[in-house]
Amino acid sequence: MTTFNRLALAGVLMGATALPALAKDVHYIMCGDERQAEKDSVAEFMAANPDIKVNLEFLPWGTCSEKAMQMAAAGDPPALAYIGSRFLKQLAKADQILPIELTPEQEAAYQPGILSTVEDGGKRWGFPHAFSNKAMFVNCDLFQQAGLECKVPETWDEMKAAAATIKEKTGVAGIGIAGKDFDNTMHMFLDFMYSNGGTVIDTVTGEVKFDDVPARETLQLYADLVPVMAEGATALERGNLQALFEDGKIGMYVTGPWGMGQHVARNFKAGPIPHGPSGGSGSILITDSIAVFKGSGVEAEAMKLAAHLTSGKSQYGLDKEWGLPPIQKYEEQGIADLYYNAPEWQLFLATTPTGKPEPMVYNFASLQAVFTNMIQGVLLGEITDIDAAVTEAAEGIKAIQ
Repeated sequence: MTTFNRLALAGVLMGATALPALAKDVHYIMCGDERQAEKDSVAEFMAANPDIKVNLEFLPWGTCSEKAMQMAAAGDPPALAYIGSRFLKQLAKADQILPIELTPEQEAAYQPGILSTVEDGGKRWGFPHAFSNKAMFVNCDLFQQAGLECKVPETWDEMKAAAATIKEKTGVAGIGIAGKDFDNTMHMFLDFMYSNGGTVIDTVTGEVKFDDVPARETLQLYADLVPVMAEGATALERGNLQALFEDGKIGMYVTGPWGMGQHVARNFKAGPIPHGPSGGSGSILITDSIAVFKGSGVEAEAMKLAAHLTSGKSQYGLDKEWGLPPIQKYEEQGIADLYYNAPEWQLFLATTPTGKPEPMVYNFASLQAVFTNMIQGVLLGEITDIDAAVTEAAEGIKAIQ
């Protein structure tokens, strides 16, 4: 080798060793419009971890979860993705995601009941990243026109009586019930059933508990409300009910904390969901989570990013920007000037501990169909045997666990 070649080779080697190590690329799929809080959290993470480059991709609601799941099924998964917690069991059974581990401090940070929404088979399958629960909203103008005091009914009997009086005195539907083939048809039913002491699936044992008195009483409640509910319920979902409430065409309906802003010009009150004869007021607890996928080659980095995004001020910033109930106890984390100290948030804070999770099954679409078929059958008058309908639905749930 000539002197020139030796010098040239030495120069190449020196140049190679001087190059920085390539950053590991972590693909993160996030749902909805771009959120500054999430972008800031990712930027903060990359600044602290220069060996990791996060490719943050925002995708529209309705397609983001599907894309992540399709990529995983095709063997080319994202590193992590924001996904409805309802899909975690399906992904876990397909061996496409990793279980997560939380320290005792991380566990203690969450509001009561939140972690139950990501649990199955004794493991946790996602980092909860967004949360909502529900309340009953009543139209004070319609209540007063009907000669009623404007207050949220505390029991089903009071709710049924108020709805009947509104219908009789004003000609307007006393209550709006979701019955469309859509997820919030099941969610609203569970809001009432959880307010009657009911359970769909035991999160510890996995046993289906639906075939029981609370579910029968809830389905009977729907049958009793048919004469006073908004017409065409099988074509209505929560967004339709929101519009009907805003237009003064229903006296009551169930929605989340976003209703506080949506109905700001309406004379309304909100309170806990009325309870049935077998339980106290409750609510469904719905979360979306960050799932860490297998097969990306950067699983450790993805797990580290997920933990960062769902902790402390990172998670607080997203909760605040989205206007959702606090998923963690930020008052215990030294965060000051909490947005949820405002009076309107106290209702949703108070009802969190009494809530129960959205059922986690292998096939959520099939679960939704089980509930929709049962509910629509009652709303249309096609189902009159309540006992048989609940038993059949319970068998359907068992089949898709």
